[in-house]
Amino acid sequence: MNYNNIITSIEENILTITINRESKMNALTIETLQEIKHAVVEGNANSEVYGMILTGSGTKAFAAGADISEFAHFTVDEATKMSADGHDVMNSIEEGNKVVIAAVNGFALGGGCELAMACHLRIASTNAKFGQPEVNLGVPPGYGGTQRLVQLVGKGKAMELLLTADAIDSVNAERFGLVNKVVEQEQLIEECKVILRKIFSKSPNAVNKIFKCVNDYFKPNVNGMQREIYEFGEAFGTQDFKEGTDAFLNKRRPEFRV
Repeated sequence: MNYNNIITSIEENILTITINRESKMNALTIETLQEIKHAVVEGNANSEVYGMILTGSGTKAFAAGADISEFAHFTVDEATKMSADGHDVMNSIEEGNKVVIAAVNGFALGGGCELAMACHLRIASTNAKFGQPEVNLGVPPGYGGTQRLVQLVGKGKAMELLLTADAIDSVNAERFGLVNKVVEQEQLIEECKVILRKIFSKSPNAVNKIFKCVNDYFKPNVNGMQREIYEFGEAFGTQDFKEGTDAFLNKRRPEFRV
């Protein structure tokens, strides 16, 4: 599919999705978000894709927020739909069956920070900055920021960042648990690939089950413990379990089929 706002490429079984609006600091329009969702859904369905990297073009911004000019005159109903659609995009990333790593190569503010938080892992360049400045516009975050930020950094720190609109650098983002690792800009994509290759060597069935169990922890009225019990037991009937246990008992490296 031809996209207007993103570029996609597949190499070494890795789908790289690049937000291609460098002149606009990769600001997220409604169309851009829908294109990201489409690319992620396609990646999850493509047998040639084992995992994905989501990043921004250039060296200044991952995504410097939503494109304010697009929604400045929205009605209440239009804004509500915009938020609901944005949540749907973020959920499509978080609840997919393949790992998505955010390669945060600069500013990740507002919707950009929310997009990064929806990914399973976040690797940041040393110049990256994170923040939720929506309170300066007279609104709360609308793409899951009030929920995922609490999950990642805890209620106290999340409240501080949400209420003050303060941005934090990559060092503090790692210290607070918002990002998994910080590397130099030129090493960013390769570091993401190194992590993905490591995950690719693991049981794809178990990886998918881990996604389901962890995500259920944060869902209301869902018993994550029961989900784990079910997924653990169900795994015993898979070829991955047979291969993994046989490899362990015979002191060899497992070879899982993706």
